[in-house]
Amino acid sequence: MTSQQTLTKEGGQSGTPDNPQSSDGLQAGLKNRHLSMIAIGGVIGAGLFVGSSSGIAAAGPAILLSYALVGALVVFVMRMLGEMAAANPTSGSFSAYADRALGRWAGFSIGWLYWFFWVVVLAVEATAGAVILEGWVPAVPQWAWALIVMIVLTATNLASVSSYGEFEFWFAGIKVVAISAFVLIGVLAVFGVLPGSDNPGAGFAHLTDAGGFLPNGAGAILTGVLMVVFSFMGSEIVTLAAGESEDPQRAVTKATNSVIWRIAVFYLGSIFVVLTLLPWNDKSIVDKGSYVAALDSIGIAHAGQIMNVIVLTAVLSCLNSGLYTASRMAFSLGRRGDAPKAFARTNGKGVPTAAILGSVVFGFLAVFFNYKWPDTVFAFLLNASGAVALFVWLVICVTQLRMRGIILRESPEKLIVKMWLFPYLTWLTIGMIVFVLGFMIYDGGSAREQVLWSLLVAGIVIAVAVVRERLGKGGAPVADAVDSVDSDSSEVSAS
Repeated sequence: MTSQQTLTKEGGQSGTPDNPQSSDGLQAGLKNRHLSMIAIGGVIGAGLFVGSSSGIAAAGPAILLSYALVGALVVFVMRMLGEMAAANPTSGSFSAYADRALGRWAGFSIGWLYWFFWVVVLAVEATAGAVILEGWVPAVPQWAWALIVMIVLTATNLASVSSYGEFEFWFAGIKVVAISAFVLIGVLAVFGVLPGSDNPGAGFAHLTDAGGFLPNGAGAILTGVLMVVFSFMGSEIVTLAAGESEDPQRAVTKATNSVIWRIAVFYLGSIFVVLTLLPWNDKSIVDKGSYVAALDSIGIAHAGQIMNVIVLTAVLSCLNSGLYTASRMAFSLGRRGDAPKAFARTNGKGVPTAAILGSVVFGFLAVFFNYKWPDTVFAFLLNASGAVALFVWLVICVTQLRMRGIILRESPEKLIVKMWLFPYLTWLTIGMIVFVLGFMIYDGGSAREQVLWSLLVAGIVIAVAVVRERLGKGGAPVADAVDSVDSDSSEVSAS
């Protein structure tokens, strides 16, 4: 198979009209409404609700600039990823593109690192959800709630990709409605026109009335960047899911074009509301959480419980998507010979059962480590995966530099989405990511630990990839892997 055929085949669909199947054996079971909501909800992680208060405490109103800088970074990265994904939608997304553009070692390394990141996230989110659920039903211990949550969402992902899509549609929908309502109600309260509110309507005064807009100095903006950057992880999930949709190119194009307003409304808009309703140094922001404190300030009854429901929804959404994402990356690695071949097989519903179970087993182990050795083994897992988001974004940028030429040479008609000001903006984004990584090391503390441990794990994975390649165990080239696994998937589906 030629490279031209590879670009065409990986994005194609087969099967029956009622039960369409992509060329890699996965079912095209995600509807356009699923993809739309996955794209919108993908940028709203639980970290936005529970982590924003620490960023506000560190940078004051200037945290808005921190969110804007990271938001711009994500917009640029998503634009680059959208360019490649619109030309060639595939379950491996950036890992498959790195495989093609940079070499087998790159696809292997970033694929496994990304898988590792999400299976650790499974444990973090399962524990966070269990804490909330135990508060509501104390008779059930926390570990049991974590187990229940993991089992339920594993069953959902095993049922069919449409089950995942339906659950995520409603999870993401609740998050979107909640944030939108928060921004709307908050803006009305800011100007003192919210019916029934006792908020004085201070307008924009709180942005500068407690030490100015930069109360902790300009350097706090960069500190804020380190605190908020990881809450944006997940925006790239839609490019993995697009391979199982009815119209992958349309889904990717729409998601890429809408990322700007999604970040502007959900991140900048909601944090702006918090900062205009309360002085940044109000103790309630840290004690209660930024969103609960803001709702309390305008007299919304039971604000804490309302936010607990929303945070639980965000946690379940992240868990659901994390398991889906990890399993699809494992599936793609299996197709390319970089993971056990069983991971590349799908059942009659187009579900990669082994890839899902393999991912969730590690997730269960991580949950166990979190309860048994939270300050040693699990702390290592957290630190070792902490900087992976930045590594992924960096690889996407470098890959796009090479893939633009490949697409133009082989399938120029597939260049539907284009990165702006190529290659200058791509290089600028690379520089921004390298700067953030360097500042994390310079800043010290937990940020330095995350980068150093993540670099160590990345070095080990890359070393394994290089050794495998030199020993001739690096799997088949992408084109050959597609051919061989297509036949495997067809046999499994037929059985």
